[in-house]
Amino acid sequence: MLEQFAKVAKALGNPHRLDLLELLAQGERSVEALAAASGLSFANASQHLQVLRRSGLAVSRRNGLHVLYSLSGDDVLALLGALRRTTERHVAEIDQLLRGYFHQRDALEAILRDDLIGRLTDGSVTLLDVRPPEEYAAGHLPGAVNIPLKDLKRRLSELPKATEVVAYCRGPYCVLAYEAVAALRECGRTARRMQDGFPEWRMAGLPVETEDAIEATMTVARPPSP
Repeated sequence: MLEQFAKVAKALGNPHRLDLLELLAQGERSVEALAAASGLSFANASQHLQVLRRSGLAVSRRNGLHVLYSLSGDDVLALLGALRRTTERHVAEIDQLLRGYFHQRDALEAILRDDLIGRLTDGSVTLLDVRPPEEYAAGHLPGAVNIPLKDLKRRLSELPKATEVVAYCRGPYCVLAYEAVAALRECGRTARRMQDGFPEWRMAGLPVETEDAIEATMTVARPPSP
């Protein structure tokens, strides 16, 4: 049993594999897409993914010429969360990083999930998903506007000026949301981060939308052609 526990721990003991797990937490992806998103070569990404699959942290299936990977379950997300919290409590370098890059980009307290739900109910915020379009399509918070970080300043007019913008991305320490909030404030907008990312929202059992579900709803609602 201890050997099997060590096998899983060893699979987690690589920053590239942790990065791949964070990407998989956004939804099912091909090896090619994961390699591109992580900055790894196809061969290197494939090797890391095979380690994750053999350890039981990820599963794969073939779809035509492509192999698609996904997390083996939400308990993997819980494991990653426990790893993050334990590291925060006991590793001094994490606090230094937080006080460095992260607090420089956004020293304000992030909005908590429960507070956000209440503000979404009264319509006082605009949700901004700054992840890449394919991650947004796989699943996002209901009503969220998708503007990838690289396009934010160019598409700023798509965000209402009258409401506060709440940005979210892949997780609590995803730099995309930090950079988005900093960019919005530089442009004079009121903006905050959501404390968690999309995976934590979904794991909490809160509603999510997918592009397929939205398209299906539009198809049903669309009147038949004469």
